[in-house]
Amino acid sequence: MEVDRRAGPRTRRLRDWLLGADSERPRQQGPHGRPPERRHHPWWKVMCLTGVDYFSTLGYQPGIAALAAGALSPVATLVLVLVTLLGALPIYRRVAVESPHGEGSIAMLVRLLSYWPGKLLVLVLLGFVATDFIITITLSAADATAHIDENPFWPEGLSGQRVLLTLLLVALLGAVFLKGFTEAIGIAVVLVAVYLALNTVVIAAALWQVVTHPSAVGDWTTALTTGHGDPWMVVGLSLLVFPKLALGLSGFETGVAVMPSVRGDPQDTEDRPLGRIRGTRRLLTTAATIMSVFLITSSVTTTVLIPPEAFEPDGPANGRALAYLAHEYLGEVFGTAYDLSTIGILWFAGASAMAGLLNLVPRYLPRYGMAPTWARAVRPLVLVFTAVAFLITVVFEASVDAQGGAYATGVLVLITSAATAVTLAARRRRQRGRTVAFAVITVIFVYTTAANVVERPDGVKIAACFIGGIILVSLLSRLNRAFELRVQRVELDPEAARMIDECAGRRIRLIAHEPAGRDPAEYHDKLAQTVADNDFPADSDVIFVEVTVTDPSDFETELLVRGSVVHDNYLVLSLASSAVPNALAALLLEIRDRIERRPHIYFEWTEGNPGGNLLRYLVFGQGEIAPVTREILRRQEPDRSRRPHVHAG
Repeated sequence: MEVDRRAGPRTRRLRDWLLGADSERPRQQGPHGRPPERRHHPWWKVMCLTGVDYFSTLGYQPGIAALAAGALSPVATLVLVLVTLLGALPIYRRVAVESPHGEGSIAMLVRLLSYWPGKLLVLVLLGFVATDFIITITLSAADATAHIDENPFWPEGLSGQRVLLTLLLVALLGAVFLKGFTEAIGIAVVLVAVYLALNTVVIAAALWQVVTHPSAVGDWTTALTTGHGDPWMVVGLSLLVFPKLALGLSGFETGVAVMPSVRGDPQDTEDRPLGRIRGTRRLLTTAATIMSVFLITSSVTTTVLIPPEAFEPDGPANGRALAYLAHEYLGEVFGTAYDLSTIGILWFAGASAMAGLLNLVPRYLPRYGMAPTWARAVRPLVLVFTAVAFLITVVFEASVDAQGGAYATGVLVLITSAATAVTLAARRRRQRGRTVAFAVITVIFVYTTAANVVERPDGVKIAACFIGGIILVSLLSRLNRAFELRVQRVELDPEAARMIDECAGRRIRLIAHEPAGRDPAEYHDKLAQTVADNDFPADSDVIFVEVTVTDPSDFETELLVRGSVVHDNYLVLSLASSAVPNALAALLLEIRDRIERRPHIYFEWTEGNPGGNLLRYLVFGQGEIAPVTREILRRQEPDRSRRPHVHAG
């Protein structure tokens, strides 16, 4: 027994640590509580968090471009930069305005659809988000492992342990987020500052080599003009090759996902966070500008200075072109320092993805009843995402190439969805010029996504697995949570409060009523039938309760209860909710707590098959109302002596 007593507090401490309040995202306090905002940081610090993914693509993007486009690499990279600055940047600057709380284009698209189609759209888009963000974690860690293996100072006895080393890197990333969000931003700032500084040195040294060795430039221009003499042919082929270079955009899409962490102005409100929007747009513009400069200069230097065969699989520059130049022109010591910086930022590239997941998932799935309530807490989600990353790493054996298709698919689908959302938003606001411009950008990203899917269909297959898994878990969670109270707050208007308070000293009886014509005979007949079925005095205090079902696909709702006197004789409480039984249960508990007496509610038994009626409740929010209301009350109030009475006749 003594052992059990010692284990009890430990278990409680572990539970409190996992679900309890932490410095960033405390869990809900009480049934109607709301989690406070996480700490805010200057926009440039948050840019570093997104930049560990976005800027880290310099570790492999020049090699991908050289391998895909050959001598055309600088021109194809210029196309990528133009698409970034003239396409992705305007899109996400608009998303920051339209969705300033971090939901991104998902929230913008969901506004166009309601009911279950809207929820299904959220699940599909979250599936692509999971594909993008989880693969970001695993692929970046695997790429960091590849850089470790390629370093000449790495012991040969430890080479070949890619899966184990990648799992260790993923675990370290998860440990950082278990510690706290602020710590993650601090690490990101250091890694990005060091990495960009070292890249500046490497590219400056490489450009000096290009300037001082004009023969290398001549060889490149000769290869370019010989193979593609017509300038229009060069442009056309660069456009065709562009989809293979689209990974240079990866990480840019997380800029709006971490928007809630951007510090705004003191006068910002939740409805108008103008300072946060301005800071996020500055973040996006600065990141895109810095990356564009690095992409162009790195593409030119690597294409001119590195032999084409070095980019081939298992070649010394494959996936690490700038690291090759660092070792070649700045020595093994500096090259190793550059390798360590690259390894660090690639390892932590998953931080922006983890931060995006920790922001998006709690905003949607628990609120829709499609995840357990603990999914609002940070630490359990970190453990879940880390476990999924472990599984992906083992399945793909820490291979960068095997995960590349899924990575590109997730990135491009998210950017395409953002472009679509922005186009529709501009059209809805009758902004004709912007609608046309955004539509053109959308077409470009649709083409890029389609080309990537055709060439690498495995990406869609992996994304489909994520989507299927999310839908399955969501449906099971929705079924499991169907009998929760699901009401965050109950508010009585003055007339409703007066009606209830007048009955405080007497037995209060509520009649659940589904109105039809609302004529006097309807209320008279309903009251007479209820009195006859339940055998209580006809002169008792009786209040009719009428619930209007709004969107049954919603899960958590707030109730505004309005009181009225119908036909100068019948007291009526009216409310709207996504589900009738849950609203009635929440109202009964509110009345009990207000007047400190247990109210009685009277139902008619629902006609029809009980199984069909239960299905109607799950899908449409109404059906088997009496027993479901009683079950919700039983779960919410285990003490029978305090539980409101439910009668069915």
